[in-house]
Amino acid sequence: MLDSTTQVFLVPVAGVATHNVYVDSVLLNDAFVRSGTDVALQIRVRNGGKTAAENSQVKLFVGDRQVGAFRVTVPANGQATLAARVQLTGNATQECRVEVEDYPVTFDNTFYFTLTPSPRILITDITSGGLPATQRLYSNESLFAYTHSRGTGGASLPTAQLALVQELPRIDVQLREQLKQVVQRGGSVVIVPPGTPEAQASYTELFRELGVGPVQWEPTAPGQKPQRREVAMPSRQNPFFRDVFGPQQRQATLPSVAPVLRWARSGTDILKLREGEGYLSGFQSGRGMVYVFAAPFSGEYSDFTSHALFVPVMYRLAMQSYRSTEQPAYRLNQGSIVVPAPPVSNATEQVAKLVKDSLTLIPTQRTVAGTLQLDIPPGMREPGFYTLERNGRKLATLAFNFDKRESELTHYSADELRQMWAGKPNIQVYDASAGTSVAARYRAERVGTPLWQYCVVGALVFLLAEVLLLRFGTRRQSAAGQPVAV
Repeated sequence: MLDSTTQVFLVPVAGVATHNVYVDSVLLNDAFVRSGTDVALQIRVRNGGKTAAENSQVKLFVGDRQVGAFRVTVPANGQATLAARVQLTGNATQECRVEVEDYPVTFDNTFYFTLTPSPRILITDITSGGLPATQRLYSNESLFAYTHSRGTGGASLPTAQLALVQELPRIDVQLREQLKQVVQRGGSVVIVPPGTPEAQASYTELFRELGVGPVQWEPTAPGQKPQRREVAMPSRQNPFFRDVFGPQQRQATLPSVAPVLRWARSGTDILKLREGEGYLSGFQSGRGMVYVFAAPFSGEYSDFTSHALFVPVMYRLAMQSYRSTEQPAYRLNQGSIVVPAPPVSNATEQVAKLVKDSLTLIPTQRTVAGTLQLDIPPGMREPGFYTLERNGRKLATLAFNFDKRESELTHYSADELRQMWAGKPNIQVYDASAGTSVAARYRAERVGTPLWQYCVVGALVFLLAEVLLLRFGTRRQSAAGQPVAV
């Protein structure tokens, strides 16, 4: 936003129609990046010029290694998307870049970004009895760091990204507060209700404090056996089940469950019963999510744990609990960014620096809930990779790029500029199409007619006149005063 007290002078420049292909963005198909497996990328390129760019070459690099090459035609003011797959080795952050061979505009031909393998997801499983089916499920996968606890959250719950509460007979006050803290810091809580009526009061209080509901308990008569109902086929359009289902040749057999809970509405419906009621739904709570199953996992109420859907559903619930605040790439005009940062032990370690080669910048910063919020320094103008350091310790590698608007080659006439800035008296538009140069118009309107030359000439004329008067006037007087001989 331009300050109304600042005088701005706009000079339209006639542009030459050309093309400018640049990288608009690089998108990850999955927020969870695994080392040693293919990572799917989408590279979106745009043409900021008014002519089409034919067969522009695009190269993809991971470190110093080229992993992809493409040829793309981008229409004028249009875009194109390239699909690529890369594979990371190790757990360190990889410096990546996309290079575009495009002339004559070359300042934005390189786009920098980083790829960091995601850390293990911390899971705390809370049950009242022996080892649950989820123990075998999560312990066999290196993606997860699994901890089983009986009755209470234990020492692992304060740092857990996913907390499972399975059929506890009662939720005490301490556990309820710990679960609230999980969602407040962005984690997920999965609740599998028990079938005993005695547990309903404490679970109802938990639902209320987590913002889940309204939830109703199914009425049960003493001695009545649970009546199972079949789960409906999940929708293939649901993003939760992306890449889960392959081509099906026959009707799939689905699990049957006996619900003990029902709810009228939710934020996300993942699995439903054939009658349309929810079986597994998600509810937004604080910065995190609460997922609720409508039936217990025990064999009397459900065969879900022995069904093929059990593994992908529980894996996806765990993977969705992972949230990374660090982005693959940033813009130099972004204003502020948020990156994860470990806690500091004393005040002397709190100053973080951005370092690039011999350049060191200290941004305005603040620590909030385990994250570091940084304001981009005004003097930060060069794109590339910057190392975020604190007390000599490397916290992250961040990639910065030019503002996308700088790559747009749109130009405007004087009339278009006047329309855009109509009503702004502090903005003046100069037009040289009338035959007068912009400099001459500026001098005429802002400087006025310079008169100092006339002053100098006048002073010299009067000085010359004074010299002549003094010289020749004195001679005449001297000649008149001399005696004449008779």
